[in-house]
Amino acid sequence: MSLRPVSKIIQAQPHTEGAGVKLHRAFGFGETEAFDPFLLFDDFRNDRPQDYLAGFPWHPHRGIETITYVLNGTVEHGDSLGNRGTLGAGDVQWMTAGSGILHQEMPQGDARGRMHGFQLWANLPRAHKMTDPRYQDIKAAEIPEVVDDDGTIVRVITGDFWGKKGPVEGVAADPRYLDIFVPPGRKKTFKVENNRHAFAYIFEGSGSFRDASKPFGVLTEKGTPDNEFFVRETTGNRSLVLFDSGDEVTVQAGEEGIRFLLISGKPIAEPVAWYGPIVMNTQDELQQAVSELRSGTFIKHPR
Repeated sequence: MSLRPVSKIIQAQPHTEGAGVKLHRAFGFGETEAFDPFLLFDDFRNDRPQDYLAGFPWHPHRGIETITYVLNGTVEHGDSLGNRGTLGAGDVQWMTAGSGILHQEMPQGDARGRMHGFQLWANLPRAHKMTDPRYQDIKAAEIPEVVDDDGTIVRVITGDFWGKKGPVEGVAADPRYLDIFVPPGRKKTFKVENNRHAFAYIFEGSGSFRDASKPFGVLTEKGTPDNEFFVRETTGNRSLVLFDSGDEVTVQAGEEGIRFLLISGKPIAEPVAWYGPIVMNTQDELQQAVSELRSGTFIKHPR
Protein backbone atom coordinates (compact mmCIF):
# COMPACT_ATOMS: atom_id res chain seq x y z
CA MET A 1 0.00 0.00 0.00
CA SER A 2 1.18 3.56 -0.70
CA LEU A 3 0.22 6.70 1.18
CA ARG A 4 -1.35 9.45 -0.89
CA PRO A 5 0.72 12.65 -0.68
CA VAL A 6 -1.07 15.95 -0.27
CA SER A 7 -1.10 17.76 -3.60
CA LYS A 8 -2.72 21.00 -2.49
CA ILE A 9 -4.69 22.62 0.34
CA ILE A 10 -7.46 25.01 -0.72
CA GLN A 11 -9.32 27.33 1.60
CA ALA A 12 -12.94 27.70 0.47
CA GLN A 13 -13.62 31.29 -0.56
CA PRO A 14 -16.73 33.47 0.01
CA HIS A 15 -19.02 33.45 -3.00
CA THR A 16 -22.54 34.60 -3.86
CA GLU A 17 -24.75 32.29 -5.93
CA GLY A 18 -28.39 31.94 -6.93
CA ALA A 19 -30.51 34.95 -5.97
CA GLY A 20 -27.95 36.16 -3.41
CA VAL A 21 -27.06 33.12 -1.30
CA LYS A 22 -23.78 33.63 0.55
CA LEU A 23 -21.68 30.48 0.58
CA HIS A 24 -18.07 29.28 0.34
CA ARG A 25 -16.70 27.65 -2.82
CA ALA A 26 -13.74 25.27 -2.64
CA PHE A 27 -13.41 24.71 -6.39
CA GLY A 28 -15.37 25.11 -9.59
CA PHE A 29 -15.65 26.61 -13.07
CA GLY A 30 -12.54 25.72 -15.00
CA GLU A 31 -10.65 23.56 -12.49
CA THR A 32 -11.52 20.17 -13.92
CA GLU A 33 -8.43 18.05 -14.50
CA ALA A 34 -7.24 17.61 -10.90
CA PHE A 35 -10.76 16.93 -9.60
CA ASP A 36 -12.17 14.92 -12.54
CA PRO A 37 -14.93 13.61 -12.46
CA PHE A 38 -16.00 16.39 -10.07
CA LEU A 39 -16.64 19.93 -11.26
CA LEU A 40 -17.63 22.11 -8.32
CA PHE A 41 -17.95 22.00 -4.53
CA ASP A 42 -19.90 24.53 -2.42
CA ASP A 43 -20.34 24.78 1.35
CA PHE A 44 -23.56 26.71 2.06
CA ARG A 45 -23.29 27.33 5.80
CA ASN A 46 -24.98 30.31 7.40
CA ASP A 47 -26.93 31.33 10.49
CA ARG A 48 -28.26 34.59 9.00
CA PRO A 49 -31.54 33.88 7.16
CA GLN A 50 -31.18 37.04 5.06
CA ASP A 51 -28.02 35.51 3.57
CA TYR A 52 -29.71 32.38 2.18
CA LEU A 53 -33.53 32.68 2.02
CA ALA A 54 -33.50 34.09 -1.53
CA GLY A 55 -32.32 30.64 -2.56
CA PHE A 56 -31.62 29.25 -6.00
CA PRO A 57 -34.64 30.06 -8.20
CA TRP A 58 -35.44 28.29 -11.46
CA HIS A 59 -32.33 27.44 -13.49
CA PRO A 60 -31.28 24.78 -16.01
CA HIS A 61 -28.87 21.86 -15.79
CA ARG A 62 -27.60 19.52 -18.48
CA GLY A 63 -24.77 17.01 -18.72
CA ILE A 64 -24.02 16.73 -14.99
CA GLU A 65 -25.18 15.35 -11.67
CA THR A 66 -25.76 17.58 -8.61
CA ILE A 67 -25.36 16.11 -5.14
CA THR A 68 -26.94 18.00 -2.22
CA TYR A 69 -26.18 16.94 1.36
CA VAL A 70 -28.01 18.80 4.14
CA LEU A 71 -26.71 18.96 7.73
CA ASN A 72 -28.93 21.68 9.25
CA GLY A 73 -32.15 23.26 8.06
CA THR A 74 -34.13 22.16 5.02
CA VAL A 75 -34.06 22.63 1.25
CA GLU A 76 -37.33 22.66 -0.69
CA HIS A 77 -36.97 21.68 -4.33
CA GLY A 78 -39.09 21.47 -7.45
CA ASP A 79 -38.51 20.92 -11.14
CA SER A 80 -39.91 21.17 -14.64
CA LEU A 81 -40.92 17.49 -14.58
CA GLY A 82 -43.32 18.04 -11.69
CA ASN A 83 -41.14 16.65 -8.90
CA ARG A 84 -41.43 18.32 -5.50
CA GLY A 85 -39.87 17.56 -2.15
CA THR A 86 -37.97 18.70 0.93
CA LEU A 87 -34.53 17.69 2.12
CA GLY A 88 -34.01 17.71 5.89
CA ALA A 89 -31.03 17.32 8.19
CA GLY A 90 -28.93 14.33 7.12
CA ASP A 91 -30.77 13.85 3.81
CA VAL A 92 -29.14 13.59 0.39
CA GLN A 93 -30.40 14.31 -3.10
CA TRP A 94 -28.48 12.94 -6.06
CA MET A 95 -29.95 14.52 -9.19
CA THR A 96 -28.90 13.32 -12.62
CA ALA A 97 -29.71 16.24 -14.91
CA GLY A 98 -28.85 14.25 -18.03
CA SER A 99 -30.44 15.71 -21.16
CA GLY A 100 -31.84 18.69 -19.28
CA ILE A 101 -33.96 19.86 -16.41
CA LEU A 102 -35.17 23.15 -14.93
CA HIS A 103 -35.32 23.22 -11.15
CA GLN A 104 -35.17 25.39 -8.06
CA GLU A 105 -33.74 24.88 -4.56
CA MET A 106 -34.96 27.05 -1.68
CA PRO A 107 -33.12 26.70 1.66
CA GLN A 108 -34.86 27.20 4.99
CA GLY A 109 -33.08 27.41 8.35
CA ASP A 110 -33.78 25.26 11.37
CA ALA A 111 -35.49 26.57 14.53
CA ARG A 112 -32.35 28.57 15.37
CA GLY A 113 -32.00 29.97 11.86
CA ARG A 114 -29.06 27.74 10.95
CA MET A 115 -28.58 26.45 7.43
CA HIS A 116 -25.74 24.13 6.47
CA GLY A 117 -25.21 21.81 3.56
CA PHE A 118 -22.97 20.99 0.63
CA GLN A 119 -23.43 20.77 -3.10
CA LEU A 120 -21.11 18.78 -5.31
CA TRP A 121 -21.31 18.66 -9.10
CA ALA A 122 -20.17 15.49 -10.87
CA ASN A 123 -19.58 15.34 -14.60
CA LEU A 124 -21.32 12.83 -16.85
CA PRO A 125 -19.36 11.03 -19.59
CA ARG A 126 -20.30 11.70 -23.20
CA ALA A 127 -22.32 8.46 -23.41
CA HIS A 128 -24.59 9.61 -20.55
CA LYS A 129 -24.86 13.36 -21.21
CA MET A 130 -28.30 13.05 -22.79
CA THR A 131 -29.73 10.33 -20.56
CA ASP A 132 -33.14 10.75 -18.91
CA PRO A 133 -33.15 12.99 -15.83
CA ARG A 134 -33.35 11.07 -12.56
CA TYR A 135 -33.63 11.79 -8.83
CA GLN A 136 -32.40 9.73 -5.92
CA ASP A 137 -33.80 11.28 -2.73
CA ILE A 138 -32.22 9.60 0.29
CA LYS A 139 -33.50 10.11 3.82
CA ALA A 140 -31.01 10.30 6.68
CA ALA A 141 -32.24 7.03 8.18
CA GLU A 142 -31.40 5.19 4.93
CA ILE A 143 -27.71 6.13 5.04
CA PRO A 144 -25.65 3.40 6.74
CA GLU A 145 -23.36 4.45 9.57
CA VAL A 146 -20.31 2.51 10.73
CA VAL A 147 -18.78 3.04 14.17
CA ASP A 148 -15.25 1.73 14.73
CA ASP A 149 -13.92 0.58 18.12
CA ASP A 150 -12.01 3.86 18.63
CA GLY A 151 -15.13 5.99 18.10
CA THR A 152 -14.56 6.82 14.43
CA ILE A 153 -17.93 7.28 12.69
CA VAL A 154 -18.43 6.97 8.92
CA ARG A 155 -21.69 7.67 7.05
CA VAL A 156 -21.61 5.89 3.67
CA ILE A 157 -23.58 7.95 1.16
CA THR A 158 -22.41 6.15 -1.95
CA GLY A 159 -19.88 3.42 -2.69
CA ASP A 160 -18.69 0.48 -0.61
CA PHE A 161 -16.84 1.07 2.65
CA TRP A 162 -16.07 -1.12 5.68
CA GLY A 163 -18.63 -3.69 4.60
CA LYS A 164 -21.43 -1.18 4.07
CA LYS A 165 -22.87 0.06 0.79
CA GLY A 166 -24.30 3.54 0.34
CA PRO A 167 -27.90 3.84 -0.91
CA VAL A 168 -27.10 6.00 -3.97
CA GLU A 169 -26.67 3.73 -6.99
CA GLY A 170 -26.06 3.79 -10.73
CA VAL A 171 -23.82 6.85 -10.83
CA ALA A 172 -21.58 6.98 -13.89
CA ALA A 173 -18.31 7.96 -12.18
CA ASP A 174 -18.67 5.23 -9.52
CA PRO A 175 -17.91 7.74 -6.73
CA ARG A 176 -17.40 7.11 -3.04
CA TYR A 177 -18.87 9.84 -0.80
CA LEU A 178 -18.18 9.49 2.93
CA ASP A 179 -18.92 11.70 5.95
CA ILE A 180 -16.21 10.86 8.52
CA PHE A 181 -15.64 11.83 12.15
CA VAL A 182 -12.34 10.88 13.83
CA PRO A 183 -12.24 11.42 17.63
CA PRO A 184 -9.70 13.73 19.31
CA GLY A 185 -6.10 12.56 19.08
CA ARG A 186 -6.86 9.50 16.96
CA LYS A 187 -5.04 8.58 13.77
CA LYS A 188 -6.91 6.70 11.06
CA THR A 189 -6.05 5.35 7.63
CA PHE A 190 -8.66 5.01 4.88
CA LYS A 191 -8.21 3.11 1.64
CA VAL A 192 -8.76 5.00 -1.61
CA GLU A 193 -8.08 3.08 -4.82
CA ASN A 194 -5.22 4.42 -6.91
CA ASN A 195 -7.42 4.77 -10.02
CA ARG A 196 -9.50 7.49 -8.32
CA HIS A 197 -9.05 11.19 -7.80
CA ALA A 198 -9.71 12.04 -4.16
CA PHE A 199 -10.15 15.00 -1.85
CA ALA A 200 -11.14 15.65 1.77
CA TYR A 201 -13.20 18.65 2.87
CA ILE A 202 -12.88 19.54 6.56
CA PHE A 203 -15.92 21.27 8.08
CA GLU A 204 -15.62 20.62 11.82
CA GLY A 205 -12.61 20.50 14.11
CA SER A 206 -9.07 20.25 12.82
CA GLY A 207 -6.32 17.77 12.16
CA SER A 208 -3.51 16.84 9.83
CA PHE A 209 -3.01 14.62 6.82
CA ARG A 210 0.32 12.85 6.65
CA ASP A 211 2.41 13.13 3.50
CA ALA A 212 5.26 10.67 3.56
CA SER A 213 6.63 11.28 0.08
CA LYS A 214 7.78 14.91 -0.11
CA PRO A 215 8.05 18.06 1.99
CA PHE A 216 5.04 20.29 1.37
CA GLY A 217 3.10 22.85 3.32
CA VAL A 218 3.08 24.40 6.72
CA LEU A 219 4.95 22.00 9.00
CA THR A 220 7.84 19.63 8.40
CA GLU A 221 9.02 17.38 11.19
CA LYS A 222 11.87 14.96 11.88
CA GLY A 223 10.39 12.14 13.84
CA THR A 224 11.02 8.71 12.42
CA PRO A 225 13.73 6.43 13.84
CA ASP A 226 15.82 6.63 10.66
CA ASN A 227 15.53 10.42 10.67
CA GLU A 228 13.39 10.54 7.53
CA PHE A 229 11.27 13.60 6.96
CA PHE A 230 7.54 13.50 6.86
CA VAL A 231 4.96 16.23 6.51
CA ARG A 232 1.68 16.88 8.22
CA GLU A 233 -0.70 19.25 6.51
CA THR A 234 -2.53 20.98 9.33
CA THR A 235 -6.04 21.85 8.22
CA GLY A 236 -9.13 23.40 9.71
CA ASN A 237 -12.69 24.40 8.94
CA ARG A 238 -13.58 24.97 5.27
CA SER A 239 -10.29 23.50 4.08
CA LEU A 240 -10.11 21.18 1.09
CA VAL A 241 -7.20 18.74 0.86
CA LEU A 242 -6.51 17.46 -2.65
CA PHE A 243 -4.54 14.22 -2.72
CA ASP A 244 -2.06 12.91 -5.24
CA SER A 245 -1.99 9.24 -6.29
CA GLY A 246 -1.73 6.36 -3.83
CA ASP A 247 -3.82 3.69 -2.11
CA GLU A 248 -4.65 5.22 1.26
CA VAL A 249 -5.11 8.45 3.20
CA THR A 250 -4.00 8.97 6.82
CA VAL A 251 -5.48 11.62 9.09
CA GLN A 252 -4.44 12.66 12.60
CA ALA A 253 -7.31 14.29 14.50
CA GLY A 254 -6.69 17.43 16.56
CA GLU A 255 -7.82 18.23 20.08
CA GLU A 256 -11.47 18.65 19.05
CA GLY A 257 -11.52 15.72 16.67
CA ILE A 258 -12.07 16.22 12.97
CA ARG A 259 -15.08 15.78 10.70
CA PHE A 260 -14.67 15.79 6.94
CA LEU A 261 -16.07 14.52 3.67
CA LEU A 262 -13.82 12.05 1.85
CA ILE A 263 -14.87 12.01 -1.80
CA SER A 264 -13.31 10.05 -4.63
CA GLY A 265 -14.22 9.08 -8.18
CA LYS A 266 -12.83 7.58 -11.36
CA PRO A 267 -11.70 10.25 -13.85
CA ILE A 268 -13.76 10.53 -17.03
CA ALA A 269 -10.84 12.10 -18.97
CA GLU A 270 -13.00 13.70 -21.67
CA PRO A 271 -13.06 17.27 -23.02
CA VAL A 272 -15.11 19.69 -20.93
CA ALA A 273 -17.10 22.56 -22.44
CA TRP A 274 -18.71 24.58 -19.66
CA TYR A 275 -21.36 27.28 -19.55
CA GLY A 276 -22.69 27.80 -16.03
CA PRO A 277 -24.87 24.81 -15.05
CA ILE A 278 -24.53 23.20 -18.50
CA VAL A 279 -21.49 21.00 -19.09
CA MET A 280 -20.94 19.29 -22.43
CA ASN A 281 -17.93 18.07 -24.43
CA THR A 282 -17.79 20.66 -27.22
CA GLN A 283 -18.60 24.32 -27.81
CA ASP A 284 -21.07 23.30 -30.53
CA GLU A 285 -22.99 21.22 -27.98
CA LEU A 286 -23.05 24.18 -25.61
CA GLN A 287 -24.36 26.50 -28.31
CA GLN A 288 -27.07 23.98 -29.13
CA ALA A 289 -28.11 23.78 -25.47
CA VAL A 290 -28.33 27.58 -25.16
CA SER A 291 -30.31 27.76 -28.39
CA GLU A 292 -32.74 25.16 -27.07
CA LEU A 293 -33.15 27.09 -23.82
CA ARG A 294 -34.14 30.19 -25.79
CA SER A 295 -36.50 28.30 -28.11
CA GLY A 296 -38.22 26.30 -25.35
CA THR A 297 -36.97 22.90 -26.57
CA PHE A 298 -34.42 22.32 -23.81
CA ILE A 299 -36.48 19.68 -21.95
CA LYS A 300 -36.20 16.39 -23.84
CA HIS A 301 -38.09 14.15 -21.45
CA PRO A 302 -41.24 15.98 -20.27
CA ARG A 303 -43.38 14.70 -17.46
